[in-house]
Formats: sequence, structure tokens, C-alpha cells
Amino acid sequence: MTKKIILAWSGGKDSALALRELGKSKEYEVVCLLCTITSDFMRVSMHGVRSELINIQAEHLGKPLEKVLISKDGDNSEYESRMSEVLSRYKNAGIQAVAFGDIFLEDVRKYREDHLAQMGMKAVFPLWGRDTTRLANEFIDNGFEAVVTCVDSHYLGKEFVGRIFNRQFLADLPSGVDDCGENGEFHTFVYRAPFFLEKIENRLGDIVYRESRFYYCDVMNIPKMTRPLIK
Repeated sequence: MTKKIILAWSGGKDSALALRELGKSKEYEVVCLLCTITSDFMRVSMHGVRSELINIQAEHLGKPLEKVLISKDGDNSEYESRMSEVLSRYKNAGIQAVAFGDIFLEDVRKYREDHLAQMGMKAVFPLWGRDTTRLANEFIDNGFEAVVTCVDSHYLGKEFVGRIFNRQFLADLPSGVDDCGENGEFHTFVYRAPFFLEKIENRLGDIVYRESRFYYCDVMNIPKMTRPLIK
């Protein structure tokens, strides 16, 4: 019997790959996308992606989107409190598990497992233990397309933000930077995926430097032109 599950969704490549793996397994049915939004900016936390772009992704996927709002200066206690409020509703509705796109960070995995265990829920990691170089190339080979929306200047220069996540990007990464950015080196926004209804047309905006550490590149949707009726 297929189990209903929530997927933690950032709009980036790891979320998209996790959704693909869950679909291939046939064990789970993703009933909701769960996205953490920084309320001060209405953007995806850490990724810096406008919330309206996540709305479009959810529409293309035909999935409900649940936004967890946290403040820009919020600490773990705020995050856990807001997350627990939301997840409690789903647990009461019979959903027992949440999936994440984490790949190899043991401390992150333990944190998620411990937090969910306190609520009587389970954490699922469909990408866990996979080789990140292979995953990055699978993403490209399978028709996904993404843009780099945030880079950590401790690992990468400003010139990497706003770039397309492709083989040239991977080739240009300095030694020691993970190909999937699993250590937080960079974050992405997926604008094309095999399971999207269509490509999300977009254009790049300003690049800003925040917290004396992160470069963010704004990404904006290009809405479809409405054709006038021919009379």
C-alpha cells in the first residue's frame, strides 16, 4: 500500500531529485510540498527565491503547497515551533513521514530525525548516500534545468551566482566544493523538470550581498502574454 508523505521543498535541484526518486520507488505518494519562507522578504529561506516562483512550481506539479513562515532573525526554536504547528495538522490527518533531499550530512539527518521523532513522525531520505557527482550529472542528463540563486562566498565567488547549473558550471567549481552544494556552497532554482507542465520562463535581476557572506541573484518569472481575441 502506498504511504502518503510530505516533501520538504526548496524549489532547488535536490528537492526535485528527491521527488523523482520518491516517484520511482512507488512506495510513497507525495501529498504536499512543505517550504520554509523567510517572512520579511517572502523568499525561500537560504535560497532567496521569490515565493511566487515556488507557487508556480507547485501548480506545475499539481501539488498543494504549505508555507512555513519564519522571521529573518529567527532561531532554531522559532523554526521548530512553526514547523511543529504545521506538521501536527498533517499528523492528525494520518500522514506519518516527511521526505528531505539531504545526501550525506549526518548531523542534519540526525536533527531532522530527532525533531520528527518527538512528534511521532518519520524522516525519509530518498537521496541518502548517493554519489553527488553522479547525481549532478543525472540532473542534467534527465532534462532538469536550474539557475544558481545563492552562493556562499566562503566557498565561491560572486561570478558563480546567476549561472545555469550545467556541466560547465560543474567543471568550473573549485576543488573541494561539492557538485551538489551539499555543504551549503550554493543553492538553485529549478525552472524546467520532466514532471513540470512546462518550462518556467524567467529572467535574472539584481545580485545582492547579504550577511557579509552570501551572494543572491534575484530570479523573476516572465508571465505569458495574453493574446487579444480576434474578432
